[in-house]
Amino acid sequence: MSDVFTTRILNIATGSDETVADLTQECEQFLQQAARGRDGLLNIFVPHATAGIAILETGAGSDTDLLAALHTLLPADDRWQHRHGSPGHGRDHVLPALVPPHATLPVVGGRLELGTWQSVCLVDTNKDNPERQVRLTFLG
Repeated sequence: MSDVFTTRILNIATGSDETVADLTQECEQFLQQAARGRDGLLNIFVPHATAGIAILETGAGSDTDLLAALHTLLPADDRWQHRHGSPGHGRDHVLPALVPPHATLPVVGGRLELGTWQSVCLVDTNKDNPERQVRLTFLG
């Protein structure tokens, strides 16, 4: 079974600021060991109620634009029913409805099949939780 289904847990320090963390390199390193040149699927899952996984361009401003759009859609104010933690923290619990906590991507020849400008990113708006886990699973 382990030859077909392989999992690794990444521990990601997101700090106390909202962040879009590029995980593409970690995904590719995992696939070098897990896929060994085979075709399959990579599932990326963040087991947290206040974070998500996005596939987007990074480095050209799209990551900053995403955080700005989330501020517009989910303002950090007192409108939220969920009220523990930092002011406006309730918005963080709505985030996974817009940025899902998972993505499944094709792997061809042991390599992640992303578009030219696509990256795999952890999106974390929760300033109260500076450490995250991300589960990578390869199904060959």
